Amino acid sequence: MRTLMRWLLLGEWRAHPVRAVTAIAAITVGVALGFAIHLINAAAFNEFSAAVQSLSGQADVQVAGTEPLFDEDIYARLAQRPEVVVASPVLEVNASLPGGKEPLKVLGLDVFRVGYIAPDLIGAPASGVAGDTLGSDALFLSPAAQQWLAAKAGDRIAFMTGTETIGLRVAGSLQRARVGQRLAVMDIGAAQWRFGRLGKLSRVDLKLRDGVDRNAFQAALARELARDFPGRFRVGQPNDTDQESRTSNMSRAYRVNLSVLALVALFTGAFLVFSTQALSVMRRRSQFALLRVLGFERRHLLRQVLVEGAALGVAGALLGIAGGYAIAALALRFFGGDLGAGYFAGVQPDVQFTPIAAVVYFALGVGVALLGCAAPAWEAARAAPAIALKSGADEVALARLARPWPAIACLAVAGVLSLLPPVAGLPVFGYLSIALLLVGGIALMPRIAAATFRFAHARWTAAMQQRTAIPAVPTLTLARLANASGQAGIALGGVLSSFSLMVAMAIMVASFRVSVDNWILQVLPADLYARIASAGGTAGLTPREQQAIRAAPGIARAEFLRLRSVSLAPDRPNVALLARDIDPAQPEKSMVLVGDQVRQANRALPRAWVSEAMADLYRIRPGDTLPLPLAGTAVPFFVAGIWRDYARVSGAAMIERADYIRLTGDADASDAALWLDRGASAADATEALKRLPFGATLDIEAPSAIRALSLRIFDRSFAVTYLLEAIAIVIGLFGVAATFSAQTLARAREFGMLRHIGVTRGQILGILAFEGGALTGLGIATGFVLGWAISLILVHVVNPQSFHWTMQMHYPWPLLGTVAAALLVASMLTALGAGRQALSGGPIRAVREDW
Repeated sequence: MRTLMRWLLLGEWRAHPVRAVTAIAAITVGVALGFAIHLINAAAFNEFSAAVQSLSGQADVQVAGTEPLFDEDIYARLAQRPEVVVASPVLEVNASLPGGKEPLKVLGLDVFRVGYIAPDLIGAPASGVAGDTLGSDALFLSPAAQQWLAAKAGDRIAFMTGTETIGLRVAGSLQRARVGQRLAVMDIGAAQWRFGRLGKLSRVDLKLRDGVDRNAFQAALARELARDFPGRFRVGQPNDTDQESRTSNMSRAYRVNLSVLALVALFTGAFLVFSTQALSVMRRRSQFALLRVLGFERRHLLRQVLVEGAALGVAGALLGIAGGYAIAALALRFFGGDLGAGYFAGVQPDVQFTPIAAVVYFALGVGVALLGCAAPAWEAARAAPAIALKSGADEVALARLARPWPAIACLAVAGVLSLLPPVAGLPVFGYLSIALLLVGGIALMPRIAAATFRFAHARWTAAMQQRTAIPAVPTLTLARLANASGQAGIALGGVLSSFSLMVAMAIMVASFRVSVDNWILQVLPADLYARIASAGGTAGLTPREQQAIRAAPGIARAEFLRLRSVSLAPDRPNVALLARDIDPAQPEKSMVLVGDQVRQANRALPRAWVSEAMADLYRIRPGDTLPLPLAGTAVPFFVAGIWRDYARVSGAAMIERADYIRLTGDADASDAALWLDRGASAADATEALKRLPFGATLDIEAPSAIRALSLRIFDRSFAVTYLLEAIAIVIGLFGVAATFSAQTLARAREFGMLRHIGVTRGQILGILAFEGGALTGLGIATGFVLGWAISLILVHVVNPQSFHWTMQMHYPWPLLGTVAAALLVASMLTALGAGRQALSGGPIRAVREDW
């Protein structure tokens, strides 16, 4: 029995290798991409978490602020607690580098205390003098930072503080820093002085005495600080769940969405396996019936077809696991672990093979193959041998697969699931809805094909009644399509799955890109934008420098922005706080408002506008009161409205800059929006700004340049999505080619019969081209409708539930038209090529099996 089953399997593969290779390739690509994305993100997340924990060393408890900095007065109170053996103060600065480079993380540490908690953070002086760690300009770089800055011991590195430049000396290295971790360490007093942070700390690491219950101490300290300093401090542990959640939440939605998009190819592979196995079963229907007559039991036949499908899955899954590991290794080596999104910048992870994930993705590959061949296997097993031995019984068998109620049920359930809320912040029901839409749409294709082609055949027949010469090619083609809708449905499965998914992904990406482009145009109303030519938290414009910009020749008006970050929840990333000049009567000029504003009943409270992401994440609605940590206290703000922000997925709040200055005393600015005098040119205004004493440090850009840069960043972030979309198109083209080729070759006897009754070779090729074009055209039309429905779920369900923002629908007609034309041409050419091969044997040889 095993020999017979093996012979049947290998014989089928030898007879139709292209069809098998196409199905295996689809599964391979799906498994490889999904497994690679998992390995990349797992490696990046683990390395990022390890790098964060390495900065805390052996600290038992950490005290941080809801604001980036807090007064160092709290340090003495913490250090004097009887449970604490060592308290290590830390100042963390994102130091700005001139020339627009990314900032460098600089830690200010007390070398006498950090040695008890994080000895790996003590620099090794190149001079060999231990006292060099206390130098007022001494800086110790990690190997990755040294390589990035091309700096060696004794070199001086320039940093920006405000618009001024300071130079720090590379006194040595951090020999135990993690690979790829860009980091610098210096004495905490020197860091406070050099970077203008006198009397400020970022956190205090506590080492507890032996025997102290860490959890009980943390809870007691949190209650005490919350009582004495409401909303000012966070008390946690370096390796607690909140820290892990914060790191994970930054990229979870991005990781999950990439993984789901990677499985698009795998999902398409399931339908290609179905098409492959269904056509194979129909072609061998009489052979299976003969085996049944000779004693081959039904369960053996069921197992045979399932084994054939599983073999495709096993081959594809094994190749996918190997390919996924190779892709992950190459991606981590050359592109890093953030996949273009910037979540894990500054780490250099190495790929680690994870057996559990490999087993999961292997099971997915085999599972979709078994799922794809389940219906053909069941039909082959339940077919009556006497009926199956007769020629022409294919449509009777396929009719069982074309029942409409399962498809309609799938579509109805998909509609219900699309209305359900997310699960743990992920659009689980949205993904299930998309899967059910695909299954329901493809299951309904035989009915759609039957209705369409019967209608077309009836209209054609009515139109030809008055003619004496009836064209043979369209008449025969429409007659066959009208009476063989089951086979047409199978042929359309691959077209529909690949094209609909491609349409959905293309519409989603285009909608997002165009929405981002329109948003940029709305939020950049000024003629010019100026900022210090450096990223990070130490560069900025003082009030005197702001006044100089206002008074510069050609500048009619200037508005300034101050950007900070604050913590609103211990288990979530910080939210951005934007303080900018806002016209109270027309706030829509400063932001893109979503919905209506709410009138403020209590005029005593300052106003705030929250982004869509913040409103969704923190359940904030217009009219609510929002406490924001400012100047060491929680200040209540009236939420006046919600605005659209595509730049910050963790949320942002915008307040009036006058309120910010009044509450904090911080009058510095990060950015400037400039309107020009009438008749003044952007070039003249830029030159005038550059002539200011600090003009050399300014980066001045027109809105068009910022827009172009933003769209380049968008395209880089979605590079993986574009790749997945291209792969879906290629798989769809190969699937169409394999399906039409297999169907055409299986109809050799039909073509032989047509040749016997006088149909010419050219007419048969015309029938095949007409049929391929008609089937693909119907698949494209139906696929567009199905893809449009899926794109609605992606745009209005998956994206808002994943990233907490909304967008408008936009359609990339040139791309959709190009892919549709390619599918149409590919199907017609494939049908012609396969038809030539099917007609090459002569009409007598083609029909000899019927004698």
